[in-house]
Amino acid sequence: MIRRCSSRALLLLAALALPPAAQAQAYQCRAPAIRSVPAIAPDGPRLEMPLTGYTLALSWSPEFCRPREGQRGHRFQCSGERGTFGLVVHGLWPQGARGRWPQWCASGPKPTPAEIRAQMCVMPSARLAARQWAKHGSCMARRPATYFRVTRILFGGLRIPDYDRISGEDGLTAGRIRDAFAQANRGWSPADVGVKLNERGWLEEIRLCYDGNFRPSRCDARRFGAGNAASAWIWRGL
Repeated sequence: MIRRCSSRALLLLAALALPPAAQAQAYQCRAPAIRSVPAIAPDGPRLEMPLTGYTLALSWSPEFCRPREGQRGHRFQCSGERGTFGLVVHGLWPQGARGRWPQWCASGPKPTPAEIRAQMCVMPSARLAARQWAKHGSCMARRPATYFRVTRILFGGLRIPDYDRISGEDGLTAGRIRDAFAQANRGWSPADVGVKLNERGWLEEIRLCYDGNFRPSRCDARRFGAGNAASAWIWRGL
C-alpha cells in the first residue's frame, strides 16, 4: 500500500522546488463555467506502489489541436474563442520504482465543478482534468484540490521558451528544444527534459522529470524520448 503525502507536505515540496522570480507562460485564457464533472472509468488495473519521483507532462497545444480544431469536445482549447494556448499541462504523473507508473489508486473524493474550473487555464479540458486526478492524482494526494494546486504551482514556476520563434530555426532538433527549456529555467539540465515527437517528427510533449522532492532529475530513457540529434518540427497553428 502506498503512503500518500499530506496536502501540506505536497504543497510545501512543490513551492520549494520553484526558483526565485519564476514566471509563468504568457497566454490568454477565460475559463468557462463548469456545471458538472465528467464520470471517469478506469481503463487499466489498479497499481499502488511507493513513489520515487514525478513527471510533469506538457502538451504542445497547436499540435494537439491541429486535427481537432472543429471538434466540439475540444472547442475550449482549440477554437480560440476563449484564448490561445502554447504548452499546457497534460498531467502530473507519480513515478514508481523501475520505471513503473502507479495508477487508478484508491478512490477519494471526486473533483467539484469549481475545482475543475480553476484548472482549465493550465489543463484546458474538464474530462482531461477529471481523468488525470482519477488515474494519477489519486496515487499521490488525498484530495483533488491538492493535486490540482500542486500542478498549478509547478507549471506557474516555469519559464517557457519562445517556441514560436524557435520553430522557424533551420535544422531544428529535439536537442535544441530541450536545451532551450534548460537554458530558460535555472536548475534544469537538458537531461531532465524529455521531448516526445510524433511519428512525423512534430513536437507533441515536453516531459519534465522530478525526484521525490520535486527537484529536477535525470529522465530515464522512457521519459527522455527523442534523441538530441532527431530532426524536429513545431507546429504554430498557422
